[in-house]
Amino acid sequence: MNQADLTDQDPIFRLKGNMLAVTVLELARNDLARLDRQLADKVAKAPSFFNDTPVLLGLEQLTAADAELDLGALLDICRRHGLLALGARASRPGDIQAADELGLPLLPSASGRERPVAEPQTPEPAEEPVEEAAPAEPPLQPTLVITRPVRGGQQIYARGGDLVVLSTVSPGAELLADGNIHVYGPLRGRVLAGASGNAEARIFCQQLTAELLSIAGRYKVAEDLRRSPQWGKPVHVSLSGDVLNITRL
Repeated sequence: MNQADLTDQDPIFRLKGNMLAVTVLELARNDLARLDRQLADKVAKAPSFFNDTPVLLGLEQLTAADAELDLGALLDICRRHGLLALGARASRPGDIQAADELGLPLLPSASGRERPVAEPQTPEPAEEPVEEAAPAEPPLQPTLVITRPVRGGQQIYARGGDLVVLSTVSPGAELLADGNIHVYGPLRGRVLAGASGNAEARIFCQQLTAELLSIAGRYKVAEDLRRSPQWGKPVHVSLSGDVLNITRL
């Protein structure tokens, strides 16, 4: 085997697991004209957020009583307002078919329902039940403590636990945790607690100047946060329903 063949076999890519926080655009009803107007209002209030922002289209709330959805028109509206649709969750057969035809990936719904599948075959007679050991409790994840400054472009994720940052979080940096997030220096980046859906997660910081705060997918961007009397102050952030509550520490 010559040198050229050896070079051609050198790996040039890696498959890596990663966790991305993606906003869900959930439709309560099929009214694209109204959606267009309301998105325009949102963009006017938070233009920096609607800048090639990835979203997942949540279509599960649409019922048989709603008219057939023009998914192509919905994608056009999203693009015009700076939203990039990465995939969709749908339950109606027409919406599922439209997503397939447009090449839009379909994901399981939030409740865990999958796309309809063929009827199962008649099962074989069950074998004698075998007693199984109870599953072991998942190990607790230790709190991830960061002592150095988190610079713009860096992303730190505390999978399965809390995140504590003892230094500065710069603009453009991103903190994610499945649990709570504590920041003991100036907070100027993006902070996403409860990243796996834990609505009980909290955010604590000593100086609120963040670009974005999020708990379990509910968020506020800097344009909204600056109007809060807690801007620049030590705060505690929690989730009540779909609303982020920001209170003074």
